Amino acid sequence: MVDKDYCSSSYMAFRYIEDADKDFYEGMHHRNISPIPDSQKTYVKTADEIGEAIDSQMRQFDGKKKGILLSGGMDSAIVASYMNGGNAYTFRFLGGNFQKEELSRAEYFAKYYNLTLHYVDISWDTVLNNVDACMKSKCAPVHSIEPQILQAALQAKNDGVEIMFVGESSDLVFGGMDKLLSKDWDLDAFMNRYMFTNPKDVLRNPIDMSYLFERYRMNGGKIDFLTFMDDVFSIESSSSYWNAFSVANMPYYDPYARLKMAEPLDLNRIRNGEPKYLIRELMSMRYPEIPVPDKNPMPRPVDKYFENWEGPRRKEFIDNLDMNKFTGNQKWQMWCLERWLNLNE
Repeated sequence: MVDKDYCSSSYMAFRYIEDADKDFYEGMHHRNISPIPDSQKTYVKTADEIGEAIDSQMRQFDGKKKGILLSGGMDSAIVASYMNGGNAYTFRFLGGNFQKEELSRAEYFAKYYNLTLHYVDISWDTVLNNVDACMKSKCAPVHSIEPQILQAALQAKNDGVEIMFVGESSDLVFGGMDKLLSKDWDLDAFMNRYMFTNPKDVLRNPIDMSYLFERYRMNGGKIDFLTFMDDVFSIESSSSYWNAFSVANMPYYDPYARLKMAEPLDLNRIRNGEPKYLIRELMSMRYPEIPVPDKNPMPRPVDKYFENWEGPRRKEFIDNLDMNKFTGNQKWQMWCLERWLNLNE
């Protein structure tokens, strides 16, 4: 069913099209990843068990030429430590002047475990060269990380890499999103906090997206935010990697996506300054000489990209939006949605 207003609102709110039966255009069905069922996951409850499970998973790729998206964070650094050699691909933006500390840590991790480090230099031209292919594959506007993931995948493919590794799912599985886990949320408050861009703030014909949050309503006006994140965030986040790698025709593997906590997350530890406490412990075991780095999202300088952007001009958007009210990520969503609509009309 074609419903452009719904799809535009869903993308602004969730960064993906939630309703599987609705599309932007006839004959263009949007693509989302299907999460791995729990029955196929390994249950873990200690840092040692996480390490053993990752090691076991990685061994199936012995004999293949391996690569990894290596940032300066814990998740990819841990996966890199189980690769037994290979190639690491680290994003470098704005001539190396963006997040220099991340670059230094990635260099350290690669050297520590004898990986050949390759920089993937990203500019606005890289985005322009890759974004349309990502959108055409997904049949929808995309996350701001997808064009750069595609660039890394193409570079790795050109180097002869046969399988790429990522550490994307660790935050969701092991309690990394500490701000969303910071309290037991009222439904309305969580809805306002979670939505990436409220459709009513930018679209002329917004569709109410509260129905998705209502599915998780609990007694007393609360929301089952943990299940919401397992169900909703997992699709939004993992679909970006799946789509970008599929455009490059590059197989990839996320060992964290095959793991599940055998015991409930210790929210008290997370709320008292220990997000991803088991991953932090494993990081200390794999890199004992260095302090555990803070958690950072995949870098992309969207604030810089859009600092002078005057905003969307299509009729689907509210006229004369004040761009100073929006973050770089929100500006990306508006820009990407407008580009997607222009691409097909």
